[in-house]
Amino acid sequence: MDLSFIKEYTPMYVEAAWLTISIGLVGIALSIIVGLLCSFIQYFKIPIAKRVVAIYIELSRNTPLLVQLFFLYFGLPKLGISISSQGCAIIGLTFLGGSYMAEAFRSGLESVDKAQREAALSIGLTKGGLMRYVILPQALSVSIPALCANVIFLIKETSVFSVVALADLMYVAKDLIGLYYKTDEALLMLVIAYLILLLPISIFAAWLERRLRYAGFGN
Repeated sequence: MDLSFIKEYTPMYVEAAWLTISIGLVGIALSIIVGLLCSFIQYFKIPIAKRVVAIYIELSRNTPLLVQLFFLYFGLPKLGISISSQGCAIIGLTFLGGSYMAEAFRSGLESVDKAQREAALSIGLTKGGLMRYVILPQALSVSIPALCANVIFLIKETSVFSVVALADLMYVAKDLIGLYYKTDEALLMLVIAYLILLLPISIFAAWLERRLRYAGFGN
């Protein structure tokens, strides 16, 4: 193991990690927005929009992010539409993540007992108040474990961003292996980088789930 090589090229991994996490966070934030919107459309059974959302979810969940990125980066220019590497990465991650977030939110919304909704309306709550004070708090607490799992899943999916010429962690690792044949060192730094990114999220998710369980949510 060449420790001097690791020391020399660690800054490249740090820079790539910042790029990976910044694009990942933007994609995840947009995924949550898309997922929440889609789950509301499904929950309220909006006729045409519900069918569109169902098609989107099936298409998104049954095609790999790698294929989606290839289409965005290499396919769209054939139609005269050019998107930057970062734009493709964010759009691809949002397209994939939105469907997973939608399913997580939908399961949370549907977990709220119908009797609670009827009782809230019977005491004079408006539909907006019902959603704000009764449905959403319970739905979000039930959805938290799935949402945290989706966040971890999406950050791991950023490892394919290198196919669109984005200098993320995987790109740096492959570049160093190709230039210097330091496979063990490059992969070790890659594993450590992803552990540093994902382990705190995993620990926080486990802590949050325990807190919610002890508080009596999601039961």
